Amino acid sequence: MRRYIGKRALTGIMIVLISVCFNFALIRMAPGDPITIMAGIDNPNPDMIAALQAKYGLDKPVFEQFMMFLKNVAKGDLGYSYVSDQPVVEMIVEKIGPTLLLSLTGVIISVVVGTILGIYAARKNGSFFDKFICKISYFFDAVPGFWLGLIMILIFASTLKILPTAGMVNLRANYTGFRRVLDIAEHLILPVVTLSLVQIPYYFRIARSSVLQVMSEDYITTLRATGMKESKIFNKYVLRNAILPTVTVFGMSLAFLISGTVLIETVFAWPGMGRLLMTSITKRDYPLLTGLYLVISVSIATMMILVDIVYGFIDPRIRYD
Repeated sequence: MRRYIGKRALTGIMIVLISVCFNFALIRMAPGDPITIMAGIDNPNPDMIAALQAKYGLDKPVFEQFMMFLKNVAKGDLGYSYVSDQPVVEMIVEKIGPTLLLSLTGVIISVVVGTILGIYAARKNGSFFDKFICKISYFFDAVPGFWLGLIMILIFASTLKILPTAGMVNLRANYTGFRRVLDIAEHLILPVVTLSLVQIPYYFRIARSSVLQVMSEDYITTLRATGMKESKIFNKYVLRNAILPTVTVFGMSLAFLISGTVLIETVFAWPGMGRLLMTSITKRDYPLLTGLYLVISVSIATMMILVDIVYGFIDPRIRYD
């Protein structure tokens, strides 16, 4: 296992480096120039443009800029934002907390509820419950997340006025202590429910199809023929084999936590990484964009390694040595 983890770690590092290199070049090839935006689009001053390019090192070749970026990354320095002139590391650290709070809560609820419903529906295959939940899952799977978020705001915030419209806290109240925690939880309800309703169908269908597939295997029929209890067959043999696809999807969801809630954060004005990513794209903020893509690449590579390790513990048949 150690040898396998070492190989996967080296592969992950190579993937991160390739991803950073690709994104670094692609960002600078995209239309738009941050220096022109900062200098003024209507009547840009050539002297100011030249001074800003020299200040941020944009007057140098792209390869030289990339090598300087790698040297700074090795020191833990991702540079300064062109727009806010703040360290990129501080900006990411400030926004990553709200994003993880929203995304983790939504993903955990989705995987628990979706998996339980999928397993129960598979065990009741063909029943009214199975058909009803399948239809509901198809509906929410087809609904765009941003549209569902707007409908939730219209019903529960604008019409019923029982939940806040947007944001993470009530800025006017300025709560502290436990009351602030309750305020955050209150603002968290609508975006988490929206995110969960959109994601639950994925886990539901995967869990249901996996359980049905395993239950149709020949060795399950043999175990039933021996007189083994159905509950023991399901808990010991069916569930452990059927849960592997769910682990894969859950790992992918965790890998894309940072960038997977852009639309939800935008609709609910949630102060997280998604909105920061959108802002950096519109402003052509190269250092911030590159730093965000680096964090996303590292998170994806790390989660893929963790998923492979979890596989070995869930299914003893999987061995990497």
